[in-house]
This record gives sequence, structure tokens and C-alpha cells, in this order.
Amino acid sequence: PTLQKTTAANAGDIESTLNILNVLDELLSAGTDRRITYMISKGGSEALLSALVTTARTFSPNFTILLPLLHLLAKVGHRDRRIGMKAEKAEAVLPTLTLLKQNVKHTRRTAACLWVLQVFCSSVTTATLLGQNQGLDVIFRLIPPHTTRHKRTIKAAIDALAALLCSKANVRAAVAKGYVSALLKLYEDWHNKDPDHETIPIRLALLHCLHQTTHCSAGRDTLVAQGGISLLYHTTQTCLASKGLESLVEPAVQLMRKCYPKCPLPLTSDQSVYTFPLPGRPTDTAPGPQDVSFEDDSDDDIENEEDDDLESDVNKLRSRPEPDRPLEQLGQYVRLCPELHHDFQDLDSDSEVDSSSDEEVEGDQDGKGEPPENHLQACDFHSHFLSSSSVKQDSHPSMVDRLLEKHGACIPHHDPRMYTAAAALTKSIPEYSILAFPDFWGHLPPQSKQPMAGRKPNVQRKKVFEDVQLLTNQPLSRTEATPLHRHHEYDLILNADANCSQHHQWFYFEVSGMAANVPYRFNIINCEKANSQFNYGMQPVLYSVREALEGRPNWVRTGTEVCYYRNSFCPSRGQKSSSFYTLTFTVTFKHNEDVCYLAYHYPYTYSALQSHLQVLQRSVDPRKLFFRQQSLCNTLAGNPCPLVTITACPSSKSWKDLHQLRNRPCVVLTARVHPGESNASWVMKGTLEFLCSSDPVAETLREAYIFKIIPMLNPDGVINGTHRCSLNGEDLNRQWMKPDPVLSPTIYHAKGFLYYLNSIGRTPLVFCDYHGHSRKKNVFLYGCSVKETVWQSGSAVNTATLKEDPGYRTIPKTLDRIAPAFSFNSCNYLVEKSREATARVVVWREMGVLRSYTMESTYNGCDQGVFKGMQTGTGELEEMGVKFCQSLLSLRRNTMLYNRRVISQPTLLHLDDNLLDHKSRNCFEDDEPPCVEEIEYLNDSFPEPNRNDLDSEVNGNTSSAEEEEDDEEEHQSTGNSQRRSMKSRLYPHLIGQETLNIKRSPCNGMNISNGQYLS
Repeated sequence: PTLQKTTAANAGDIESTLNILNVLDELLSAGTDRRITYMISKGGSEALLSALVTTARTFSPNFTILLPLLHLLAKVGHRDRRIGMKAEKAEAVLPTLTLLKQNVKHTRRTAACLWVLQVFCSSVTTATLLGQNQGLDVIFRLIPPHTTRHKRTIKAAIDALAALLCSKANVRAAVAKGYVSALLKLYEDWHNKDPDHETIPIRLALLHCLHQTTHCSAGRDTLVAQGGISLLYHTTQTCLASKGLESLVEPAVQLMRKCYPKCPLPLTSDQSVYTFPLPGRPTDTAPGPQDVSFEDDSDDDIENEEDDDLESDVNKLRSRPEPDRPLEQLGQYVRLCPELHHDFQDLDSDSEVDSSSDEEVEGDQDGKGEPPENHLQACDFHSHFLSSSSVKQDSHPSMVDRLLEKHGACIPHHDPRMYTAAAALTKSIPEYSILAFPDFWGHLPPQSKQPMAGRKPNVQRKKVFEDVQLLTNQPLSRTEATPLHRHHEYDLILNADANCSQHHQWFYFEVSGMAANVPYRFNIINCEKANSQFNYGMQPVLYSVREALEGRPNWVRTGTEVCYYRNSFCPSRGQKSSSFYTLTFTVTFKHNEDVCYLAYHYPYTYSALQSHLQVLQRSVDPRKLFFRQQSLCNTLAGNPCPLVTITACPSSKSWKDLHQLRNRPCVVLTARVHPGESNASWVMKGTLEFLCSSDPVAETLREAYIFKIIPMLNPDGVINGTHRCSLNGEDLNRQWMKPDPVLSPTIYHAKGFLYYLNSIGRTPLVFCDYHGHSRKKNVFLYGCSVKETVWQSGSAVNTATLKEDPGYRTIPKTLDRIAPAFSFNSCNYLVEKSREATARVVVWREMGVLRSYTMESTYNGCDQGVFKGMQTGTGELEEMGVKFCQSLLSLRRNTMLYNRRVISQPTLLHLDDNLLDHKSRNCFEDDEPPCVEEIEYLNDSFPEPNRNDLDSEVNGNTSSAEEEEDDEEEHQSTGNSQRRSMKSRLYPHLIGQETLNIKRSPCNGMNISNGQYLS
């Protein structure tokens, strides 16, 4: 009601109106923003806008009322996200612009109008409307070269201009009018004439305007053409000398990175160098482009929209689609359940080993041309000396034999000869025949855990400066893996996944011929993801042949000055708007002439899996443990995709024991659908070794469950070194809804096998797909829940009426109790439209598996628990595979018979059913904070203005005495000609008088012309 009185203020008592406005201002200024928010919810913004329009329409507006009204509207509007649309609806936008033009000689009135226009521009359409009516020019003329007077008003004008430039239409207009060049000259002028740093807010506001004008490619090109990068670089170097100017350094550096000219990668094609002819497609036809974008440079105005990725249709969430194939086709999967048909006639025999899965080629193959010396050194082990396909010669022993004779195999569950034999049978596109030493020799976890790498301040800033120096001082010329002008520095370009042009992340390469104690810098310059754990303490891994031969066969974290940031490269044939990112790190090698290997993460190859399964099968007692390795299917390249069955053999051949075995529930585990997620394979390795061990918990689990394990869903991708895709150029974890039997055979048959289990009444109790996560820490689960998805999506459905079995939370709760690396707070159970074709969602929806999960393991480390601040190693990853198995005890603890030794472990048996009291983070967060540095160089955003800063400016404007305004007006009049002369030298084309014309329909029959109302 008080606000409604304000609407009729001009016709009533001025003093009463002022009292109402003052009381409102005092009430809203006290305490927090809650009062203003409450006022907005009750229509406060609309009432103030109505009062503004009513007062401004009078023939001679009364600024005794208008000034406090404008001040109050600026404070309230700054907190109302819809103030721009409300102002348009109230027809208050153009009258405010007219008030500004009529009062440019009154600094307090000018500042008040500018603040209100600034908050109006929170809406892109409002900013566009102002731009269409010469608002840009009106405001821009209020920004003079350096002066010591009216700084509050000048700052308000620059802020208002920056707000107007949120519209792409206004940005294009500003660039066409020459604003970029003028703003650069203004910034240089204010910088050079501010030795005492008294106008930092104005300089920062000018940088904000430059950021806004460079949102389009024309603006960026203009800034570069006008010498803007050189200007910003030199002014920034000056600012670095003073800590008080840090606020100017960061946005200037970010602006340089944003405008740095893009150059294509020095490649003839963006396509992978490896292609594979796909069945049914012409050999010269590559797969279509993937739906991946890195940076949007469209000319559309971007407004924030609610995330609508969550599935909100309850019927769709609860419905079970029809199978994608006839029931008759499922008979082919009967062979994959040998435990259900095996008669165990040889239960008392020692020969229960499936010889079909033990085929191997004896590791007696010689490499050709190896050095004849008996003394082996690290420099002898370049990868080309370790061949998987050479023929033995009787004249001398092979390199493999000599190596094993001298040092002996020392890695548990790893046999180098078996590995060599398995590698010889592997089919790859390049027809690999060379073994990398770490894969051949094996790996042991380091004795101690490695902490996350420390990070020096302003690492990204340093990289940007280096690039700018290259641009401004000498031509930029970089070639693949060729030293730059700096010594011991190399740029590396990752190959795209086979049959496509994207997915550059995984790397694994050899380095030799190095000098000890000399820093070598490696720059991988075509990474795609916008952020990485390399910015948060993660390091690459290194394996030294010299160290391995001395008894330390360890992959270890390595690298200093690790940084991940956006660079200036773009695809050689693709869109120039796409950006690449650089991973840079420095390695100082310990030994001269060593042979070392560097990788994104701990490698785990297909041949390692094959040899590992053979070792496991030989290690188990076939009278107690049923272990059967079969081939699910062959891949596109013809490599078998293994499927492993693990369970306990029955105690006897009696009907009762056989019946108990054949009624055990199934647990289906899969991994490595994404080849670059090698951490998933290490977790799976821990799972396999634990289930085959004599641990009492493992024995209990084998007696309670039948484990069906597909340890590597994408063998071809792993073999050929791809990061995300298989040979069909597609992400296999997006093919589960309708997998192609020819192009995605492993997914097609894995889904068919799950259909088969479902059809015979043996729907898995648990399904879990092991993955790796490149942008989060810890280990966590994604599951599926109707209630949580509907509730989080903001659907109108009352979730209290939805009934759902909460059992999907049992395993995460258990893991949170027993697994140090696991984070319950990072788990979520939301079903997203973009992930409806993933294994987790399809198995939950189509097979009805309540506990269908994706388990994500970090590439980096943990930020909680006993592993906090430590990077994960293979030991921790394998332990996570063990803990996942142990968590399965919680599902059947009331029905299974426990081994006597298990009963002595109460942590595993007495698990509280109540939800643990965690302070959960936002489950939508798929990333770390933008960056550890104050300004994020990975994107182009400018820091949001602080609301309190605008409030302070407004309060400062209201506290000025009226005599001060009169003095300012007089000074403005006397100095006007001097400023106009100075300004004309900067941008003479803006001096002429302009008029305002409405581009939209008239407001209540009024037109605006020359700043006056016409009836």
C-alpha cells in the first residue's frame, strides 16, 4: 500500500512522497537482502516503475522526487532478475533514456539515470531496445578522457555501456561505430594518467566494456588490428609491479587470451590417421561428425535457461520398453551360463580347467637384430627391441629370455611371456608388433602414496604471457613434436580416435636419449575438454626402464608446473570458433640415456587383461572355484571380447547343492567401455583378483552369487589407443538403446545376454559399469531413481505419492562406510535425457534392475577421508574393486551363511540401514570450481559486479550536498569546450548531435524526438 501511494505522488504532497521513499530506503538498506526480495515478490518493482513513468511524464519532472526514486529503483532492480522485462512492460525504458539525455549537465541526475538503465539491461531485449534508440551513443558520449572530476558519474556511464553490450546486436553496432579503438585509447589514457592508482574502478570498467565488445569475432579482430593485445600486455606488465593493481591484471590477461588470433593445427587433416573400413559403408566415407561442441560463437543472444535435461515424465521413467529383438534370438546366449548346465562330474578331479581358454603361444620368440651383448642396459630397451611377432633364432637367446634370465619376473599375477603371447594374437589397425616395456614387464604400486602436486600462483597467467610474447615478438611457428625456440621443449599433437576427428585426451608415449637433471617441457596442444584435474593437483604418470631393472617397476606420478589452459589453436579444417586446450608439464629425468614412458593415467592394455585372466585361471582350485572364461563375441577387428563367470563350486553333486548353485542371484559387472578410462580396468583387476582369492569374504560372496564379468567392453578401442570411441567412431556407452549388431557387437551381445538372463528369471541383482571420471575427485556411484529425478526436475508431480524401493542406496551407503576413497556425497540417482542410452539407464529401465550403477573413479585423488590430498595409485584403485565386492554382503546378510572368518569382521556385517548424515554437495556438479586462480582463463566470462558496490555508489550520490551539484554544473559548463576538443581527437565521428527515435510502437501515443516529449 505504501508503494501505491508513491504512484500518485506527483498529484499529492511532495513532502509525504519523499518521506515514503526515505522510509523505504532505510528499511531496505538495513539487514540482508531478504527485505528487498520480499518487496520484489509483493510487486515492489512494478510499483516503483509505475511511479517513475508517472513522474517522468510531467512537463517539468520534479527531481526532488525523481532522484530518490531512481536511487531506490537501482537498488531494488539490481536484485530483481526480471527487472528489464518489467520495465518494458511498464513502458519505463525509453522515458528513463530521455531523462538521461535531458540531464547530462546534472551529474547526480545523470548517474542515477545511468544506474537504472544499467539494471534494466539485465534483460537482453531491453538492452537491444535501448541500442535501437541510440542509447549506445548517448551513454558513450558521457565517457571522457582522464579527468579528476565526476568520477562516480563516469564510472556509472562505463558500467551502463558494458550492460548495454550484453546484446549481440549492440556489440555489432559498437564495433561498427569504432568503439573498440576508442575504448582502447580511453583505457590507455586513464592508465597513463593515473600514477596514484585512484581510478582503478574506472579502468576495470573499461576492461569490462572491451570484454563485451569482443564477444563477436569482428570485435576480437578489431582489437588485434588496433594493437590491443600489445597495449594490454604492456599496461599489464606495469600493473604487475603493484599489488594494488591485481584486479586489473587478471581481466586484462583473460582478454588477451580471448582475442589471441587462432591458428589451425599444423595437420593436413583433422581426421585420425587410422581408419577402419566399416561393414556396409564405402571405404572412403568417414563417420559423420559427433555431437560435440567446444565453444559457441553464434550471433544469438544468450540468456540463462533452466536445465531441462532431467526426465520429468513419470510414465516414461516407470515404463519398460519392449525388447529390441525377438525372444527366439536369445537362445544363442545359453552357452554363456555354463554353471547352470555343468554336471560337475569331475568335482573330485584336479583337472577342472577349460583348456579352450588357456591357449597361448610360448614366449620363446626372439627379436631380430637385438644387441649381442649379455649386459643389458636401459638404453637397450627401446620399444622396437621388444617384438611380439618375431621368430626365434637358435643362434642366440631372445631379448625376452635374456631379460627374464637376468632379472626374473617379479610382478604378482603377471607373466611377461604370457603377455608377449597374448599380444601376438591381438589384431590392431596399424598391425602393432612392438611391445612397450611397462606393459611387457609389469607394474607394482609404489611403496608410498603420492600427494597431489602443489601449484604455484598464477601459473596460467604465465602461460598466457608466454604465448603473447610469441605473438608480439616473433612469428608463431610450431610443428608436431619439434623443439621450439626454447631448449628441451616439445609440442605434441594427439591423434583423434579412429574413424573420427575428435576425442583427444589419452596419451602414452616413449621418451629416450635424455640428459639427467635437465628439465624437459611437454605441451600437448590439442586437448578438448574445457577443464581438467591437471589444474587441481593431478600429474601424468611416468615409468622408467632403468628404475624397473633396478627393482622399482613402478608407474609414478611426475611433472612440475602442470597446467591446463585454453590455447590459440583450432582444427585445421574445422570451425575456427572451436578451441583446443594445452596440457603442459615439465619432467626432470633421473638418469642419462634412460628409456621412459609418459601416460595420461596408469595404462592397462587388452593383452594385459588376456594374460591376467590366464594367470588367474591357473591359480584357482577348480574343485572349489568355478572360473570359466568365454568369448562374448568378436569385435569389429576380430578380437574376442572375454566374459568371465566366477562362483563357488557346489559342496557335492547332490540335487540340493546343485539347486542352491543354480538359484544364486547374478551380479553383472562391466568395464572399459571408454578406452581412455584405464582406471576402470585397475578397479576391475582388483575385483577379479579378490573374487579368485582365498579371502573368507570372497569365499562367502562366491557361495552367495554368480558373477558375470565383462572386463573390457571395448577391446578395439583399447588396442588402438582411442580415448572415447570404438572403431565405428561412436561412443559405445551411447548405443545401449538400439545397438547395431554389426557396428557395436560387444554392446549388442552384452545387452542380449542381459535380456537372456531376464527371460529365464535370473535378472541381475546388481549391475555395475566401471568408469573413470576426468573432472571430479574420489570414487562415487551414479544410480537411477524415479522419485529423486522427478523431485529434482521441478515437476508438478507430488513425489510423496510415488512409491519406490530405496534399495538402490544400500550399496552406496555401505561403500561409504568401508571404502576410504568412496564419497557418498558425490553420488546421484538422476535419470537424464542425455544419458538415456547409457548402460546404467537402459539396464534399469529395460531389464528392471533396481541396483544399476555406473561407478566413477577419479583420475586424480581424494578430497576427503584418510586419502585426502593424495593422488590415487593402482593400489587404491584395486582396493576399490575389492570394496565394491565386499559391499554386496549388505544385500543378503540376512539370508547367506557366513564363513567363520567373516563373522570376525563386524564392519562388513553390522551396517546401519539409516542414511548417513552427510552435508551433500550439489549432485549436478560435474566439475571442480572453474579454476584455482581468481580469473578463469578457460572461458571468456567477466567477474559479476558486486551488488554492494552499486549500493555504495548510489549511497554516495545521495549523500552529496546540493551545493556540490551546482558547483559541478558550473565546472562542467566551463570545461565543456576543452573536453569536447580532447574527445574529438579520440573519436571525432561521435561528436555530432543525434536524436532518439522509437523503433517500437509508441508509448501511449507519445513519440520521442530530440529528447523531448511530444503530445
